[in-house]
Amino acid sequence: MPISALFVGAPNALDRFPDLRSVPCLRHFGRNDVLDRFRRAIAFDHIAVLGLDVEHYRFGEGQSVDTDLPPAFVDTYEAERLALADPVLLAAVKTRKTVEERDVYALSPPPARLAYLSELFGVHNRTLVPIRRDDTVYGAVFFTRATPFDRDEVAFLELIAEPIHTVITRPLMERFAAQQLRLSKGEIACLSHASRGLTSGEIAEATGYQNDTVNTYIKAAVKKLGANNRSQAVAEAIRRRLIS
Repeated sequence: MPISALFVGAPNALDRFPDLRSVPCLRHFGRNDVLDRFRRAIAFDHIAVLGLDVEHYRFGEGQSVDTDLPPAFVDTYEAERLALADPVLLAAVKTRKTVEERDVYALSPPPARLAYLSELFGVHNRTLVPIRRDDTVYGAVFFTRATPFDRDEVAFLELIAEPIHTVITRPLMERFAAQQLRLSKGEIACLSHASRGLTSGEIAEATGYQNDTVNTYIKAAVKKLGANNRSQAVAEAIRRRLIS
């Protein structure tokens, strides 16, 4: 599938897409103010943000990629299905730890075609940081640079990877995560009020729902979010950016 010139953070960028499945899986963006601020702290050439915290869109499933890598590199990598033979990606899918290209290549050299494309487009020293929720690795961010990152720089990349992932994927999550989780407007409204410390009775008064309806909505939301109780559901909804 070809890479689309779509930056999901641009105003109205997602308006024409009715659901997450209709959004291009591979998306290219140009210069980004947020990333440029991170680049001032630690220089990197390119970045790719992979995966969403939604079923069927997690890292390794190839359904969500935002990147400023050269489009021709991404198009060729995808068209020739190099992910199936890329030692770095294969290693990253198997581990919950940061993966550095130089370490992987020391044990498993890249296929000749991948090595050629990397040299042609200047994609070197990929360092991939996993993004996880508890034991689930749902995303990853990888950085490239002509010169290898040192130990301190890798440690810093590990600190900034999750905030970067959140910033880049937030528009998709805000627009489609509730849809993917099949949370209703009533369930989201009740969770939002619960996050402010309101009781079921107070939520009923604020929303106009019956008290039993409020409890039903919250119970359903707890189940859909995989939580054990109301407090955990609220925390999970905030973490997934379904409510603020």
